Amino acid sequence: MTGPRPWHRHWPAHVARSLDYPSVPAWWLLERNLPRFAGRVAVRELEQDTLAERRALTYEALVRAARGVATGLRERGVGTGMRVGFCLPNSAALVVGYYATWYAGAAVTPANPAARAGELAEQFGDAGVALVVGEAGSAGQAAAERLKLPFVDTAAFRAMEALPPASPAGCAPAEDVAVLLYTGGTTGLPKGAMLTHRNIVANTIQFAEWYAFAPGEEVSLCAIPMFHSGGMSGVMNVPLYAGATLLTVARFVAPSVARAVGRYRVTRLFGVPTMFIALLNNETGRVADYSSLRACRTNAAALPPSVKAAFDGLVGREVLVEGYGLTETSPLTHANPIGRAKAGSIGVPLPDTDARIVDLETGAAVAPGASGELLIRGPQVMRGYWNRHEETAEVLEAGWLRTGDVAMMDDEGYFAIVDRKKDMINTAGFKVWPREVEETLYGHAAVKLALAVGVPDDYRGEVVKAFVVLKDGCQDRVSESELIEFCQARLTTYKVPRAIEFRDALPTSGAGKLLRRALRDAAGVK
Repeated sequence: MTGPRPWHRHWPAHVARSLDYPSVPAWWLLERNLPRFAGRVAVRELEQDTLAERRALTYEALVRAARGVATGLRERGVGTGMRVGFCLPNSAALVVGYYATWYAGAAVTPANPAARAGELAEQFGDAGVALVVGEAGSAGQAAAERLKLPFVDTAAFRAMEALPPASPAGCAPAEDVAVLLYTGGTTGLPKGAMLTHRNIVANTIQFAEWYAFAPGEEVSLCAIPMFHSGGMSGVMNVPLYAGATLLTVARFVAPSVARAVGRYRVTRLFGVPTMFIALLNNETGRVADYSSLRACRTNAAALPPSVKAAFDGLVGREVLVEGYGLTETSPLTHANPIGRAKAGSIGVPLPDTDARIVDLETGAAVAPGASGELLIRGPQVMRGYWNRHEETAEVLEAGWLRTGDVAMMDDEGYFAIVDRKKDMINTAGFKVWPREVEETLYGHAAVKLALAVGVPDDYRGEVVKAFVVLKDGCQDRVSESELIEFCQARLTTYKVPRAIEFRDALPTSGAGKLLRRALRDAAGVK
């Protein structure tokens, strides 16, 4: 893209169009706070149901713990350029683990602690990790045993914090991998995205500047997993960079999170749409005190406009805005400006980030209002996929990342995601994007969650089928035919679901993202 960017006409006044990114290792994000905030609580670990405090670390104590663990990792053979596997829920230990690994000169390979041993063994084996950290007796330990790798349980890991602090390893920020972060695998086998120290530092600064984090004044509730890109960045690195206090809970529990926001005067609650849907559908969530919130951001999946409107209404002002990012982009590339958000839009590109939309068939640039594949270029774009040169070449070209997402840009430079290229439903030659069907269903007062997929049809090739979870109390009051008629009144005929299957729950990833692929697989769709 050349010439003026249309989104600059509506640029937030507090954000420069281009930022300075120091050439430093990722551990700098934490250590930069010692001169001003050494005594401030950096991490407060809470029990997920009762909110009882398990542990608290000041910035000074967190740096000391991370450097001590770095010594322990080196004693166990971890050196520069190696990978360390982590299989831990949100906790002080996981935060320490990230930074300790960086101090030791290695790359973090985080994994979902709820995954099966076979899945973990596949990921850690692909990454070639030198050591695995996890809970004793967990699937993480089983995976390490399968791979014949050293395993460190959390008790031994905690003991390492008391070791003499390590000096930081040398680092080439633009080249050295800080995190080997595996894609969610919703569209195929997971791949390890190589995110460099420069990628991590740049995206942290972009993210913090855009959302106007106030140094030393923020409280961030870590309710999405830090083994996922959005959690690693949005609820760990960005708040730590700003000298915030992190409240960590092992997993999201709607009433507990709602109570914690009021009790601890939380200023940042970042998550995924399903999290805010759960708060809206929970009795405690609907009456909680959200007055301290400055901004809530969703990522990883489309934010239904009805959900944004309902949560903003609950708070009494606009706080919930949609952003966009990928594992391959560290992750954030787009965000809505607070105070000038557009419902249904992912916002505009961040500083130093370019975006363009190209025709799905020809690759030529398309005009505003037309849909095509979204391409992104910026300092947060990954180095490539680990040991997958062909796949890297398929998505990276001349600095541009092919996202695989179909999007459009309006005349003000705001972008909106239409859907994934691979999720498009082709019914009798007509294209149907599942997101449009799902957002229509969310407009029905009884619908809590919805996913649409294409299923085989002898006549049309594919037809639309929707999977729906109803709100509490609505299970016996709403029929399949009623929802189909609701869609018929709002959608072109070929977009209307031919069948609706009611479920008690829909499959989600460890990060809370609804998994369309799991439903496609269950329906026998290739």
